[in-house]
Amino acid sequence: MSLYRRKDSPSWWIELTAPDGRRLQQSARTADKLKAQELHDRLKAQMWDQKRLGVKPRRTWQEAVLRYLSEKSQKTTLDADKSHLRWLDPFMRGKCLEEINRDLIAKITAARQEPYEIPRKKGPPRWIDPKPTTVNRTLEIIRAILRKARDDWEWIANCPNIPMLKEPAKRVRWITREQAEILLGLLPRHQQPMMLFALETGLRRNNVTHLEWSQVDLERRVAWIHPDQAKAEKAIGVPLSNQAVVLLKGQEGKHLIWVFPYRSKPVTQTSTKAWRDAVTAAGIAAGFRWHDLRHTWASWHAQDGTPLNVLQELGGWASAEMVQRYAHLSTEHLAQWVNRRTGLRVVQGTDVFTTEKKKATEVVA
Repeated sequence: MSLYRRKDSPSWWIELTAPDGRRLQQSARTADKLKAQELHDRLKAQMWDQKRLGVKPRRTWQEAVLRYLSEKSQKTTLDADKSHLRWLDPFMRGKCLEEINRDLIAKITAARQEPYEIPRKKGPPRWIDPKPTTVNRTLEIIRAILRKARDDWEWIANCPNIPMLKEPAKRVRWITREQAEILLGLLPRHQQPMMLFALETGLRRNNVTHLEWSQVDLERRVAWIHPDQAKAEKAIGVPLSNQAVVLLKGQEGKHLIWVFPYRSKPVTQTSTKAWRDAVTAAGIAAGFRWHDLRHTWASWHAQDGTPLNVLQELGGWASAEMVQRYAHLSTEHLAQWVNRRTGLRVVQGTDVFTTEKKKATEVVA
C-alpha cells in the first residue's frame, strides 16, 4: 500500500521501500489524492536516482538539526541553541537544505527584528525589542548547521552567505577590588567561594559551578577544563594562585565529586535574586552579571601588566581579538614614552597663556 489514510489524520500518507531496503513512511501533508500521488512518484524517482545514478539524497532542515544537536560537543550552550531552533521551526519546517537561500534568510532576519510580547501572570504583557546580538545568534545557528552540511557531512554543495547585523561596541563591565570585597561579603555563603574562585581563575560560570575534584591537582597547583567543557572546545590548563589553593583546600570533604556543591548538587543558577540584591546593596550598577566576574579578572590582569598574549592563554580565548577589549586598561608598556617629548615650559604660579601672550605682544612691538 503506497498511499493510504490514517484515522487520526485527514492527509494522505506515503509508504515506500527504497532500493537498498530502507522503508520510508511520511505524511504527504495534503488531502488531495492527486497531489499526494505526485509527491509519491517524485520520492520514488529520487530513490531510484540515488541508488542507480549515485545522486545525493535531498536532506531536510529537520534532519540537519537532529544531526547537529547530536554531534554538538559544547553542551553548555545547547539550551540556547534549542531556543533559537524552536523560533526558526515555522520558517524551516519541511524545507530541504537546497531551498534555504538568501531570500529566506532575509525574511528570517526581518522577522527576528520584530518586537514581541511576553505574557505575565500579573499586569500587561512585556514587550521585547530584539537587539542585533539576539538576531545574530539566531543567524549563526543557521550558518553553523549549513556549513556542517556542506563541509562535514557533504549533504549540499553550496550554502548561502548569511550577513550579520552590526552590533554596537559594548564597554567591558568590571568592578574594583574594593567593590568585589563588598559584594563577596553580601552574597549567600555557598556563592562566596565560587565567586572568589572565579576572580582567581577567570573561569566561566559553568566551569566553576560544575568543577569536579577529578579536574584538580592541589600538589601540582593546577586544574583543567576538558575540551567538551570549554567554549572554544579546546582543553584549558588552569594554574592555581596561592589564594585559589587555600580556597580549594577549604572545600575538601564537602562532596566526593563536586568542588562547590550546594545541597549535594552543583549550582545550576547563579543570577538569582540573592545575587541581584547583593549587587544593588554593594552599590554596583544594575545589570552586573556573574559572567562579568570573568571580565573583572581579565581587567585586573591587564591593569597589573599581564601581557595580552599571556592573558589570552590563561583565559582560554581562541583568538587575540577577544583579548583586545582589555588592551586599553593596560598602559604600563606606554609609560616610558609619555615624558620623552619636550612639553611647554610652565612657570609655577603663573597663568601660562597670559605670560606667553604678553611675550608675543612685546616681540611684535
